Amino acid sequence: MRDVSRLAGVSRMTVSRVLSDPELVLPTTRDKVLKAVADLGYVPDKTAGSLSSRRTGFIALMLPTLTNANFAAVAHGLTEALREANYHLLIAYTDYDMAEEERQLLNLLARRPEAIVLTGAMHRRNASRMLMAADVPVVEIADLPSQPIEHAIGFSNYQVGRTAARYLLDRGFTRIGALAASPDGEVTDHRGEERMRGFEDELRFARLPTDAVLRHGSAPVSFHHGATAFRTLVEAQPDIEAIFAVSDLSAVGAVMEAQRMNIRIPDDISIMGFGDFEIGREINPALTTIHVDFRALGLRTGKMLVDMLASDANPAPSIVDVGLRIVERASIKDR
Repeated sequence: MRDVSRLAGVSRMTVSRVLSDPELVLPTTRDKVLKAVADLGYVPDKTAGSLSSRRTGFIALMLPTLTNANFAAVAHGLTEALREANYHLLIAYTDYDMAEEERQLLNLLARRPEAIVLTGAMHRRNASRMLMAADVPVVEIADLPSQPIEHAIGFSNYQVGRTAARYLLDRGFTRIGALAASPDGEVTDHRGEERMRGFEDELRFARLPTDAVLRHGSAPVSFHHGATAFRTLVEAQPDIEAIFAVSDLSAVGAVMEAQRMNIRIPDDISIMGFGDFEIGREINPALTTIHVDFRALGLRTGKMLVDMLASDANPAPSIVDVGLRIVERASIKDR
């Protein structure tokens, strides 16, 4: 800061004021200081101010993975909403590991975020305790828990599964299967498992068996997961007519494996997924899927946080359902 004040020909106090409250400084003086900052490549240290003001300008975001396009869309939407209020994202990821979520949460809280956004509503007990004691807004996304820690914005993964099963049932399929990861152990896709639970319940309501619902491998799912799970399922259940995959990633892998096995999609087996990933729109046949607007979910979360942080009031806990819809394409056979 000393070098900036010398180059701009102003006091250190003026430099500090320009960096913290630029609207309070005359435009000519402000421009001189900002030019000096740019010329010197000076990066202000904001941590000292945050100790007294309790403002860090950071919002923590916890994601299960960084390789999923839908979670990237959440981060984009959240960033877009927060940028206008000069907040920035601090992102961590868990690889679907609840122990890792607890470790990352401890690291994030040590950096004093002004709010915390987490994916899903399943947490270890100690992680839940830390969140409830954090004294900052907490938003759980991409799920609809009946009792969120504070706020929830998302959709019902259970209803995703029921919607998929009902769609296939309404088209006259009776030998229906599904592909998902195994829920065993610390590394678990709890939201994916909720989709499978809803799918199985809908089949049971229709008095159909659930023996073709295959939980295979571990989270996170991938093209490879879908390919190996598809082969395993059709070899064990050669009369299968239709399959729901827990994610478009698995569904696309299943379609590719079907082509390698000379199984025609949708003539021999129909396949649908979840997530509406770009690759599902581009493969042949294009993938029928269930769509959730993840970017809008991120935007809505960001706007909620900006409003809460701008207010002195303590808002009541809230649950927001962003909804879902089926996108029909060519991977389901007309019957």
